[in-house]
Formats: sequence, structure tokens, C-alpha cells
Amino acid sequence: MIKKNSNLILWLIAAAVIMLLLPWTAVTFVRSDAGMAVCFLLFYAVNPVYMVFAGIYAGKNVKKLWSLPVVAASLFLLGTGAFFSIGEPAFVMYAGVYLVLGISAMLLSMFVRWKGSARL
Repeated sequence: MIKKNSNLILWLIAAAVIMLLLPWTAVTFVRSDAGMAVCFLLFYAVNPVYMVFAGIYAGKNVKKLWSLPVVAASLFLLGTGAFFSIGEPAFVMYAGVYLVLGISAMLLSMFVRWKGSARL
């Protein structure tokens, strides 16, 4: 039981680092001409990949881990609202797409595990 909770805590820490710390780092330390490239890398590569893997992990136990994709998408909105323009509707769209990616991966992972256990 403790191991499962510690895994969830590690996933939530990773979400906080990826969705909060990386945008702050991009805004603070990257020069403005390279900042757009870093933001594209975050928004189109790092964040979606994390959401898919978080969804796959959440699919192992949907009853207890369903909130992982929701929390990660919420942290994205919090991070972008804090470090970029808070009223930008594109960030809500990104968060929605990340949420769909995470939930889709979670449901697919759950279905694959269910199908695999039904054959045994």
C-alpha cells in the first residue's frame, strides 16, 4: 500500500516539475529569442508525452489513480497562468488536449489490462 502511494507521489512530483518548474525555467533563464523554441518543445513534445505515460500508469488502477491526468492538466493551467498571460484561451485548449490524451491513454491501458486478464 505504501509503495503504491509513493508511486503516485512520484508521478505527482513529476507533474509539478514538468508542468510548473519547466515553464518557469523557460521564462526565467532562456533568452527571448530561444524561448519560443523551448515553449514549442514543452507544449508539443514534453507535456503530451508525460500525459500519455501518466495515463498509462493511471490505467493500472483507475479507481485510485483517475485523478492523475486531471491534476497534471490542472497544474499545466496553473503554470501557464502564472508565467504567461493568464487570460490566454489557447492554454485552456492545450490543457483540454492534454486531458484528453491522459484520459484516452488511461482508458486504453485499462482496456488492454482487462482484455489480458480475461484471456488468462
